[in-house]
Amino acid sequence: MERTHQNLKDLLAFLAVARERSFTRAAAQLGVSQSALSHTIRALESRMGVRLLTRTTRSVSPTETGERLVQNLGPLVEGMETELASLGELRDKPAGTVRITATDYAANTVLWPKLAPVLREFPDIKVEINTDYRLTDIAAERFDIGVRLGSEVARGMIAVRIAPDMRMSIVGSPSYLRTRATPQTPQELTLHDCINLRLPTYGGLLPWELHKGRKQIQVRVEGQLIFNGTYQILAATLDGFGLGYIPEDLAKPHVEAGRIKWVLDDWFPTFPGYHVYYPSRRQSSKALAVVIDALRHRV
Repeated sequence: MERTHQNLKDLLAFLAVARERSFTRAAAQLGVSQSALSHTIRALESRMGVRLLTRTTRSVSPTETGERLVQNLGPLVEGMETELASLGELRDKPAGTVRITATDYAANTVLWPKLAPVLREFPDIKVEINTDYRLTDIAAERFDIGVRLGSEVARGMIAVRIAPDMRMSIVGSPSYLRTRATPQTPQELTLHDCINLRLPTYGGLLPWELHKGRKQIQVRVEGQLIFNGTYQILAATLDGFGLGYIPEDLAKPHVEAGRIKWVLDDWFPTFPGYHVYYPSRRQSSKALAVVIDALRHRV
């Protein structure tokens, strides 16, 4: 019995490493040291007589045998975890962990302001927020909900609006604009140093989409700097390194303080606001229901 229990614990450790593709992240998730986790995996491989993971200095990934184990055991373990979670939900208070993927801007301006008071009210609810700009497959990566603009939500998902429509803006610092003629048309942006955002899903740069009446145009811009986060773009814009394409609400306080100026403000586009989304087949726990209700946009 003890041997079976140990095997189960070791298999759970292996699945964590295989899913996270990282000993560091898996160890943090399991609450153990990285060296202890590595020892556990080596002991499991020794007992089974097969290699389950391929390790390099930069990454870790399942071998063919390891991948087979993930495919066969993963659903069973998920079922066990779901059942254990459902037993926890029988308590009076909502409890459990809700994993969310969102952009940095959404996390700072929408998620945290709305969730902070709820987390004080429900101390048994834990929230993990992972920020990036990928179009994440939330089912494959074991997120409970994703947060993206309404136009980016995949078909077949249940979507709940959590924020009003978002307007994008182009801004530049007075120091930068003193050295370059202010653009009068979108085409003139190609003559400027523009600060780009890298989209990790496709590896390309975010085109600057602009609207004026019924006219819509996408401009591919270039510059000295490329970031993968909105706040770095704002900081570089404030420091005079070029023009930035950022949410209007984020730029507005700095414009009002005179640190940056609007550029081509008659072309600023508006997009459907942020939504939370999740698969229609997902069973909603009490904790998830509390989080979604707290985030829901109320006019």
